[in-house]
Parts: sequence; C-alpha cells; structure tokens
Amino acid sequence: MNDDQLLRYSRHILLPEIGIQGQEALIRSHVLVVGAGGLGSPAAMYLASSGVGRLTICDNDRVDLTNLQRQIIHGTDDIGVPKTHSARKTLAKINPEVEVIELDERMDEKRLLQLVGDADVVVDASDNFPTRYAINHSCVLRRKPLVSGAAVRFEGQVAVFDRRHSNSPCYHCLFPAGGEDQDMRCAVMGVFAPLVGVIGCMQAAETLKILTNTGQTLNGRLLTLDGLAMKWKSSELRKDPACEVCGNCVTSV
Repeated sequence: MNDDQLLRYSRHILLPEIGIQGQEALIRSHVLVVGAGGLGSPAAMYLASSGVGRLTICDNDRVDLTNLQRQIIHGTDDIGVPKTHSARKTLAKINPEVEVIELDERMDEKRLLQLVGDADVVVDASDNFPTRYAINHSCVLRRKPLVSGAAVRFEGQVAVFDRRHSNSPCYHCLFPAGGEDQDMRCAVMGVFAPLVGVIGCMQAAETLKILTNTGQTLNGRLLTLDGLAMKWKSSELRKDPACEVCGNCVTSV
C-alpha cells in the first residue's frame, strides 16, 4: 500500500484482526453485488469505503422518485438514470481507487454463473425469489460465499451461505422453491427506510469478515430483526439432505 492508502485505511489497519495483511486482502478482492437498491446501496458504499478493490454492481432498473426514501446511493438528480451508473458515480466519490463494473442488464443463468465464478463473495441485494434462487444456484455450483439479505415493512433478515464448507446449508434449504413463502416486495408492502440500511450494512460487515477471514460469520445462522420492537433473533440453520440444490441426493446441480 502507498502512503495515501495507509492513511485512508488506517482505522482498519489498527485493528489486530485485520491489520495490513487483511486490508491488502480487501484491496485484492472482488465482490459481486446483485441489486443497487435499498440493500445494495449501503452494502456497496461500505465495501467501497473499506477498500474492496473491485465491485461489480448488477441492476437493470432506473432510478425512480419512490426509490429515494431509502436507496441512499442515488440522488434526485439521478432520476431516470440506470441505477448501476448512479451507483458507480457515488462510489467513485467515496473511493476513486475502487474499480466499479456496472452491469445494466438482466442476468440469465449462464451470465450469472460466469459473474459468480469471477467473484470472491456474492452479495444478494435483490428483491425477488427467482433472482435469489438463481444466485444461490450459481453460488452452490461455484462454491462461492453468499451473503443474503431481505427487508420488508419493519422486518429484516440476513444470513451467510458458504458452500465452501460441506455442512453449510444453502438458501434453498431455508426457503425451498414452491414453499409457502410468498414474494413480498416493498413496492406493495412498504418498507421502513432505515431498516434496509441496517441490513445492508450487516451484509457489508459479513462480506468484509469473509474476505479478511476475521471473526465468526453468520454461516449457518439466520438473524431476523423486528424493527418495531428493535429485537434481534438468531436461528441456527441446518443443511437439508433432501435439498434439490445442495442436498446429498444431488449428484450434479
């Protein structure tokens, strides 16, 4: 690191759990963030400020006035602009050293598999189950850590699914396709603005811990937040042997 980097990241370097080696690992890292909305905004901003060397931001939406209540990476002047472009502009102001790759496109399975394979960690900041299932599927195939988050109304959740560990569950173990859980988007249900900030920041924290091999991650645990009562609940997750994506009965996914 040069002198400017030593100053910029000095508060990380002072932490013995991270230090110079950990910060250098962040600078060498590549994180894929799927979604530049409420969750992806704070996640990407903290990953950039922390010095993650390369961020790929995927979103095929445009900035809308209704986004600005919670999607803090965008501003009023960005209305009508692709979210990936707005995000890249903001991240460049936060940390011009970070390489930001903007992908204003809808991901098909083949493309997503390629992007996941190129990343060290994947942050799922999407807002619908089909995308979450596709991301999880690719992460299982590529054995890449997945940091998952969701928020609606006053309720949020965050978890890590790290299939580099054979006993780790995947997202499909927790939410099987065709289950009773319905896709509830904030456009219909509403969402408390600071809630997505809390969950998105936790996704960034878990990502940084994975990249620096620091502390204990949420792998195998689900944290849920009741934002009205401000109560956290931690639930242990187990791999489903019959899971259609990562279960013992699957010979190829």
